[in-house]
Amino acid sequence: MATQTAPVTAKGPATSALTALVVREASASHPHVRSLLSLDSARDTRNAADALHHLSMLHGRHPGVIDHAAVRTLDSAARKTLFALADAFAAEREALGRVVVAAGPIPSTPGQAQTEASVIAQHHAIDMLAQSDRQGCALGAAIALALDWHAIRCVIDAAAKRFGVDLAISTLPPVTTLGAAAEAAATSPAIERAALFGAQQIVTQHRGLWDLLEARALSRVDD
Repeated sequence: MATQTAPVTAKGPATSALTALVVREASASHPHVRSLLSLDSARDTRNAADALHHLSMLHGRHPGVIDHAAVRTLDSAARKTLFALADAFAAEREALGRVVVAAGPIPSTPGQAQTEASVIAQHHAIDMLAQSDRQGCALGAAIALALDWHAIRCVIDAAAKRFGVDLAISTLPPVTTLGAAAEAAATSPAIERAALFGAQQIVTQHRGLWDLLEARALSRVDD
């Protein structure tokens, strides 16, 4: 069984404003994410299955955020980093898919149609962001996704253990490498601002997803 990926921390010489943003506001700090790291009951298992399915709706398709960003980034070093990141994320997408299958169907929850419509709208918003012509915007979104995925992978690993799926250890670059890539690509104040904007939008969408999943879990409390 793969060792769980360590959550994002704000330590290290390569920590950037973008990294700090993800640490402070994204998935690792959300209470519902923390609740999914220890799956001790049937209710916990349903919550995990629900999270996996909706994560797949948001990030399980190809091409995704990182793929789009790679072809839209002009800086050659940043493009190289993003193409390598896209390859690593393809393995993450496959791992998520395996655990989704093992988890079974989405647990019955009031308001399922509205939930699906909301997540589809989130996916569309992220897709548009990743295809932005504003230099730095797609890059910031891609780096933020990869940074936040370290925390999300902890949820996937916990679910994999619960559902008996043996996953390989994530090959996503460590936080310091991703922070350094964000800093190196910010070759002007305009690109830095755009990257931070792209990152903020990813953080907002992820927080929105966890808020939604938390509300769904509460609506199943009497199941």
